[in-house]
Parts: sequence; structure tokens; C-alpha cells
Amino acid sequence: MLAIRIHETGGPEKLTADSLPLPEPGPGQVRVRIAAVGVNFVEIYHRRGLYASDLPFTPGGEFAGTVDAVGPGVAGLEPGDRVVTAAGLAGYAEYALAPADKTVLLPDSVPFETAAAVFLQGLTAHYLAFSTFALKPGDTALIHAAAGGVGLLLTQIAKRRGARVLATVSSPEKAAVARQAGADQVILYTETDFAAEVERLAGRRSVDVVYDSVGRTTFEKDLGLLRPRGTLVLCGQSSGPVDPFDPQALNRNGSLFLTRPTLGDYIGTREELLARSKDIFAWTTDSSLKVRIDRRFPLAEAAGAHAALESRRTMGKVLLIPTPQTERK
Repeated sequence: MLAIRIHETGGPEKLTADSLPLPEPGPGQVRVRIAAVGVNFVEIYHRRGLYASDLPFTPGGEFAGTVDAVGPGVAGLEPGDRVVTAAGLAGYAEYALAPADKTVLLPDSVPFETAAAVFLQGLTAHYLAFSTFALKPGDTALIHAAAGGVGLLLTQIAKRRGARVLATVSSPEKAAVARQAGADQVILYTETDFAAEVERLAGRRSVDVVYDSVGRTTFEKDLGLLRPRGTLVLCGQSSGPVDPFDPQALNRNGSLFLTRPTLGDYIGTREELLARSKDIFAWTTDSSLKVRIDRRFPLAEAAGAHAALESRRTMGKVLLIPTPQTERK
């Protein structure tokens, strides 16, 4: 099978196409013939070497496709099932393994590409809005990178929860997309100081929660925007990791809460995974949650997919497609 591997860390050019044998599922695993792979920033972090991995390795944890083999001890999944996972192993490939308990049956109403575009980021937006900070009507949320994959979904879910959404984006094109997703006010951080604009729009220290997937360049200003006992949710670091800081800054800015959540801790049980998945699939099916696919790349062009995502010019999801169009649903 064709698989993308990283033999040494570095830029997108370090993603190389190799020919590998099909992986054999072990206990509790299924093998999936992949129809679509979701490209996520965490794979860029691994490729750069920010997160350690044994070399060589194949990145990719989010994919949708058809089960074609099951390992010992697997119940509830069988060959032919349409599935999606956000916890797969070595997913930049034509076939990959996934733990059965982290793999979810896909309703016929959800196409493979839509599933790969929404699953990981939809689950992330769900836990951010329902659990990390349980939004309620009247809350004010600041969402950075609101035209990105998580940002667009989080904006829609935040509005579903009744929150007022202030969104930051980098271009007029992204601003239009964020408004379509329901953002109440959109701030072009390339043209104005986002902190000053948030204060102008919402008032001083009036934000209940900041969802920050940017990191280094926004973190300090975020602290000054939150209301006393407000929450800063650091959910990414596209501009780089946050510099070390004195925790007394949380005290000085009003007894703030700071959290750095990760998806695995919010789908820690099968029941929680299925409950969040059920919501995401239902909203996708009735179109109340709109999924935007920015572009699709053939699997062999994974380097181009990474370059596109890393440029921060994408609006919505980037996908890798291992199989011919005629073989996908």
C-alpha cells in the first residue's frame, strides 16, 4: 500500500511516499480501507519535531473508510462497516489500524469526506463548548482563528449554546466565512489590535471565555480581556508555544482560570465518545452544523496539504484522499 512517512523532522518536504505492507490488526484493533484522511495541526507539530515520535513514522489519526479486517476480541464492528475515528494509527495511508473502542459506526447519511472533515474538530468544538467551559445564553466568547477547522465549528456550536461570539481572523475572505458561521462581530487582527477592538465592542474585561488556538502571539492580551474568574482555554499553538509565564498573572488579572485541554481526556470513555459523536452526526445530517472542506489533496501530495494548512490561509478542513473518486461515497 501507499503510505506517507517522515524519516527526519523538518518542513513539509520531509513527508515522503513509501510502499509498505498492509498492517495486520492486533487484539482490539480494526483495519480500515481509508476513503478520506483529515489533516490536522498536530501532525505538523509531529513533523516539525515539536512532539517526539520514533523515526520513521506515518502521521495521521483521523480518517473515515470501510472496515476490512478485525483483530481478536473486537465486538460490534465487522468487515464492511462504514466507520470514522480520531484515534487511528498511521493514517496517512491507504489502509490503517484503529482501536475498535475509539472507532465509531458512521451513519449512511454522513459521507466519508464529511466524516473525516468534521470528526476530530467537531468533537473538539463540542467538548470546548459543552465541557471545558460550558457556554450558556448571554456568555461572551472570544474565538481566535475562527475561520479555521475548529474555529468554524466552535463558532456554530457556541451560537447554538446561546453565546455571543467575537471572532478573530486574518483576512476579509475569512471574515466573511466567520460571519456565515454565525459570529456576532469579526475582528481582522492584521488590520487592528484585536484586544483594543474586543474592548471597544464588548467593554473592558467583559469576556467570559477565550478559546485560543494561536498561542504565543495572543496569550498575554487574552489575559487582559477576561472578566474576573474568566477562563482562558489554550487549545492550540499555531503561532508557537506560549512563553513561560508567572502564574501570579492569573491572580493579577482577576483570579483567572487557565486550561490546556486535549481531546483524549474528553472522550475517555466509550459512552462519552458516542454521546458527542451522536450530536455531531445529527447536526451534520440536518445541516445545522455546516462542514466546510477547504481543499482535497491526493495522498501522495501530503506535503502540499501540510504547506497549505501551515500557511494559515485555509478556511475549513484539508483532506487527503487515498482512493479514486469512483470508489468513494
